[in-house]
Amino acid sequence: MSVSLVVIRLELAEHSPVPADFGFSAAAGEMSDEEIKQKTLASAVASLEGKSPGEKAAIIHQHLGHREMTDMIIETMKCKPELKATMEDRKSSKASSTAQRSKEQNNECINTPDSPSKQLPDQISFFSGNPSVEIVHGIMHLYKTNKMTSLKEDVRRSAMLCILTVPATMTSHDLMKFVAPFNEVIEQMKIIRDSTPNQYMVLIKFSAQTDADSFYMACNGRQFNSIEDDVCQLVYVERAEVLKSEDGASLPVMDLTELPKCTVCLERMDESVNGILTTLCNHSFHSQCLQRWDDTTCPVCRYCQTPEPVEENKCFECGVQENLWICLICGHIGCGRYVSRHAYKHFEETQHTYAMQLTNHRVWDYAGDNYVHRLVASKTDGKIVQYECEGDTCQEEKIDALQLEINNMKTKFKETIEKCDNLEHRLNDLLKEKQSVERKCTQLNTKVAKLTTELKEEQEMNKCLRANQVLLQNKLKEEERVLKETCDQKDLQITEIQEQLRDVMFYLETQQKINHLPAETRQEIQEGQINIAMASASSAPSSGGSGKLPSRKGRSKRGK
Repeated sequence: MSVSLVVIRLELAEHSPVPADFGFSAAAGEMSDEEIKQKTLASAVASLEGKSPGEKAAIIHQHLGHREMTDMIIETMKCKPELKATMEDRKSSKASSTAQRSKEQNNECINTPDSPSKQLPDQISFFSGNPSVEIVHGIMHLYKTNKMTSLKEDVRRSAMLCILTVPATMTSHDLMKFVAPFNEVIEQMKIIRDSTPNQYMVLIKFSAQTDADSFYMACNGRQFNSIEDDVCQLVYVERAEVLKSEDGASLPVMDLTELPKCTVCLERMDESVNGILTTLCNHSFHSQCLQRWDDTTCPVCRYCQTPEPVEENKCFECGVQENLWICLICGHIGCGRYVSRHAYKHFEETQHTYAMQLTNHRVWDYAGDNYVHRLVASKTDGKIVQYECEGDTCQEEKIDALQLEINNMKTKFKETIEKCDNLEHRLNDLLKEKQSVERKCTQLNTKVAKLTTELKEEQEMNKCLRANQVLLQNKLKEEERVLKETCDQKDLQITEIQEQLRDVMFYLETQQKINHLPAETRQEIQEGQINIAMASASSAPSSGGSGKLPSRKGRSKRGK
């Protein structure tokens, strides 16, 4: 068997005092108080961050809806050990005060004052009322966790239980008798009374989870007494917290679903949703059950008291009076999804999950997207059975539910067809795109093959050119060597030719000079003897020799 843990949040007005020792967390040992507070206010901080004071007030008012803050009386009862300690403290303080008083009297006897008025104190301490009772002004919120927790012994749940609905006819003395077998393991008990005249809530904190499990197994579903049919419905409390209204206490909390606080509203819902079943008779025309509708604090009950169409029963947004749904959390009235969807828009904005149709009082779960059928317990055997109604109303409800289901199926089928069409169009586009990409890929492959062939040809040509370059370089070196040798030979030949030319020129000049000489001289020269007259003594040194010329024969040989 599994249950959903609940979170109880007390939203206080701005100037309301904070009750003492109200906060509790089952994960206190795993998380610090600051971490728990950050987790609790995470969504509220995100919703209010960066908003002006006017915008914050509008958001808080939207989530608060038509709920009104009322005075709540919180009565705290401590366990017996604490009571004993308190009595001992009072006795010790009384004894000390008595000793102090006697000491002061002795001092007064020694030091007698001049006037009796000097013996009177300036201030006298006075307290009126029960110190264990506190009065606060606010709203009580009830949330359920979205995960189910097993009732096995080795699973961590909580050491605090809550009795959600205790009949107002049951006094505190009767309640103490009801829980008397577990007084030794109860640390404290808080009785919370609001403006609801017929019920109150009780928070019981045990010493350990095992004690809470024992109390849950023994008292859950048990009648408070043998006369009345009201039974004790227990839930495990994961967290109990106190928040101010301006901090966003009415805003949604992550991973939690808010439940209606009114007993009648809760009883319209499935037991598997909230774990609450307070009556066995389904309120079918019983005067005692109909008296519970006298609670004017629940906006849902106020509207349900006048099921016939009236001027007030209209959509808060567009004003239509057809297909109206009222929020079980805050009392907001909106039109259905087949009109202007204001009820569904309210759920999207506030996360208030449950709404009731004003015509047939059927509850719709927006999170689960289905009707929530309330279950009742049979008086004969106590088993849970589905409530069956008779007459045309039930048939109309069944027809409406079937028609709504058919419409939902048609809508889903239409959406599915549209999705299939979109997917087919998308598939065709992708196939066309694939063919285009394949063509481009083929063209690119052809270009790559062509470029690869050209690259191979260029590489072969480059290889051949490099080989030819080596041969040409060797040939060039050989030609340069041959050219160098040819140039050397040419220079040598030019030198010899120049020497021969100089001899020829010398010979021609000599012949020319000889031709200008007298005949005798030419003959002598031809014969090879030249007689030169002796010069004077003064000119002898400059003659340079005996004056004989070489023979013609000798010169001619030189000239050859």
